[in-house]
Amino acid sequence: MGPVILTLNAGSSSLKFAAFALVKGAEPSQLASGQIEGIGATAQGSVKTAAGEKNDLTFDPSVRRVDHQVAMDAILGWLRQAGYDSSVAAVGHRVVHGGLHLVEPKLIDESVIATLRGLIPLAPLHEPHNIAGILAAMKAFPSTPQVACFDTAFHRSHPFVDDTFALPRSYYDEGVRRYGFHGLSYEFITRKLGKIAPRIAREDVVIAHLGNGASMCAVHDGRAVATTMGFTALDGLSMGTRCGQLDPGVVLYLMTEKKMNADEISDLLWKNSGLKGMSGISQDMRELEASDSPAARDAIAYFVSRIRRELAGLAATVDGVEAVVFTAGIGENSWRVREAVLNGMEWMGIHLDAEANRANAQIISAKHSPTTVFIIPTNEELMIAEHTVRTAGVTG
Repeated sequence: MGPVILTLNAGSSSLKFAAFALVKGAEPSQLASGQIEGIGATAQGSVKTAAGEKNDLTFDPSVRRVDHQVAMDAILGWLRQAGYDSSVAAVGHRVVHGGLHLVEPKLIDESVIATLRGLIPLAPLHEPHNIAGILAAMKAFPSTPQVACFDTAFHRSHPFVDDTFALPRSYYDEGVRRYGFHGLSYEFITRKLGKIAPRIAREDVVIAHLGNGASMCAVHDGRAVATTMGFTALDGLSMGTRCGQLDPGVVLYLMTEKKMNADEISDLLWKNSGLKGMSGISQDMRELEASDSPAARDAIAYFVSRIRRELAGLAATVDGVEAVVFTAGIGENSWRVREAVLNGMEWMGIHLDAEANRANAQIISAKHSPTTVFIIPTNEELMIAEHTVRTAGVTG
């Protein structure tokens, strides 16, 4: 067995992972991927190999509360069983926030961990769990290079007007900025588009990452210009459980009139808004599309309306677009959402091929469409693996 790259994406109650084989002269080849859910309670997990074999991950029944370390131990157990544990040459981590200065993948040491701890106030619902995943992996693989890959790094090329808020400049200088997120996904898509359509990839493109978390990004020649998410991953589009764009006055109203404290407001905006909150049914687009509830239809209509508005706004930041790319769970799989977004967009040069769209084809715009519309599946794990190989200096 040659070198194996392990990638980790640690959330508050989940730990996603993937294992890649490194072959000289080729991109990392995925061996398996899996997820552990229920961290903090009674966990369950599974792993699926590239050949399609699926196995459940087991946990010690005497451990009633599974934390990230216990979850990491379960992954390590599977790696041993598969014969990969001694071949792990580096571990790559998705880290949501890199702040102002962590603008490229970094080998993790104590100083990097200290910097990440200092960024917790900027991403309190994500950064602590990313750190927990890192510490668990460092314990499991104490002599193996660990690499942090930042979701904010891709957006550090924004010009000032797309990076700031209309607050006194001192806030900007201390770090109150439009950081943007989903950067690893956007980076993967721009690279993939460069292989599929190199001329188009050098022009102005809007990428719509539509999943449980959703955002959009305008890029020029592969570099980010503007994005819908801002200081936190709450801004912009409505999402599975997050509110998206919100008048700050609503927060003040909740504080003064509803007497809600910071924790209650946070819980509302992060966990009980978006598709779930509006529909009162689910955050899962598949369930909402199958429902005959008027509230479900309204939630989808709002989701689509915000995408259309942001598409036009992002196109204005780059003076028109050569292409639009849909990616992530909803973007890749919901032909109804894509159709609702793109119908009537002929004024933007978008002419939809309805049949290609319903077939989830790679290009879903009509042949005569001045603007080309793509569906490109994202692969953040592969992007992390590639960064990890390069940053850790691993060779096949």
